[in-house]
Amino acid sequence: MSVVAAILLASTSLHVTVWPNGQGHAPRRSYTLTCAPVGGTLPHRLGACRQLARLKAPFAPTPQNVACTEIYGGPQEALVAGRFRGALLRTRFNRRNGCEIERWNRVAFLFPAA
Repeated sequence: MSVVAAILLASTSLHVTVWPNGQGHAPRRSYTLTCAPVGGTLPHRLGACRQLARLKAPFAPTPQNVACTEIYGGPQEALVAGRFRGALLRTRFNRRNGCEIERWNRVAFLFPAA
């Protein structure tokens, strides 16, 4: 990991909530993740921090005016909140269409319960 990546990850502290059966349905799983130093309750924390360091924009939303395949990937939903590379973050994930499935898969390592 480069020095720059280590510095950016030092200001990464996430709270992840996963609803395997969709929001509002039990069970709900919650995890935390900090990087540099690595900590929290998320399984495989070191690997997760390394993967986040490699991704350019892991939490980018689906661009507007993009055609998405109408493929349903399941009821799973997740919320990621906290700080990533120093910036405040609060974003939701689901698997309701092809674009959202791709977005989910980009950071699926953060959703071990799904």
